[in-house]
Amino acid sequence: MADIQGSYDDLFSAVPRALAALLDEGDVGGSVAVLVDGEPVVDVWGGFADADRTVAWQRDTIVNVWSVTKTMTALCALVLADRGELDLAAPVARYWPEFATAGKEGVLVRHLLAHTSGLPEFDAPTSVEDLCDWPSVTARLAAQVPRWEPGSAAGYHSLTQGFLVGEVLRRITGRSVGEFFADEVAGPLGADFHIGLAAEHDPRVAPTVPPPSRTEDYSASAPGTPGSGAPAPTGADPGTSTGTRTSTPIRVRDGNTPAWRRAQIPAASGFGNARSVALVQSVMACGGAARGVRLLSRAGVDRAWEEQFRGEDRELGMSVRWGLGYGLFGSTYGWGGWGGSLVMVEPDSRMAVAYVTNQMREPADDTRGMELVMAAYDGLTGLRG
Repeated sequence: MADIQGSYDDLFSAVPRALAALLDEGDVGGSVAVLVDGEPVVDVWGGFADADRTVAWQRDTIVNVWSVTKTMTALCALVLADRGELDLAAPVARYWPEFATAGKEGVLVRHLLAHTSGLPEFDAPTSVEDLCDWPSVTARLAAQVPRWEPGSAAGYHSLTQGFLVGEVLRRITGRSVGEFFADEVAGPLGADFHIGLAAEHDPRVAPTVPPPSRTEDYSASAPGTPGSGAPAPTGADPGTSTGTRTSTPIRVRDGNTPAWRRAQIPAASGFGNARSVALVQSVMACGGAARGVRLLSRAGVDRAWEEQFRGEDRELGMSVRWGLGYGLFGSTYGWGGWGGSLVMVEPDSRMAVAYVTNQMREPADDTRGMELVMAAYDGLTGLRG
């Protein structure tokens, strides 16, 4: 059995066993954390940080979590809303006047968070270099025509959501999403999560490894096509690349570049480990505070549960429920990232579960996130029993 490092409550021993099984099946590396009442009951890791399996995964190894980053950006918006600085029911143009063109006057801030604004992708081909140019990419979105009546339908905004929400936050605070997150969320919590990664952290990064038999040119298949899989709770989010239905094909090799790490792409370029992901989202699980740090009121947290859309998502090609910045799944909410990373929040049990990995699998075959979540529930039953 694979060697698993870290610590865990004996009631939750199914979680490290499940991680070991994934590594035994061939995964390169990963980490899992389960926090209950804001405190760790599981904090484990194992495997390797590199595809050649020469560098062991360490306690402070971090990895690109792709679309799990969306939950961090959403939390920033909820914090501002809770402070009264952002009205989620207001037109986006109240904060971003240039946005009120091309039929977008009626787009509300909540539409951005719920993937219902009608701007699921860029109209023109977009390179990774383009995504690194914040003024240019946000100006392009401000000029676009929505693809449907805003608020009337949902279509997963795989890359655009982060820029849309992020620009609203920037207009209000004068800070980028990464700066706001670092100052107001990660810093107070002591969470090792970054949107816009400084070069000093590069040695700790575990590069993304494509699925077996794939190369670094691998990109996700189009939502709704065979093999595309589904987003959280399975963790098989189509992520930042949607094949023939996007103008921005992001490859594994793109995500492994310094340019991607430095850029603030608030829908997809967050870096952290399971410990930091679970810690941040424990704020949502625990009524707005974790480890003595209060970021939101209970009412502010409950906004995430407000259903904005229920039905078939035009981009994902599957039935979804969207809250404000999170996917809703029964008694839980959260989201998964391209390649397998996942965070799920269970408010009734005040539990947050996070899994991050450098090992991609084909989305249609990837159930790792849910296997680990179910293992956590096994422990929770004993803890509450």
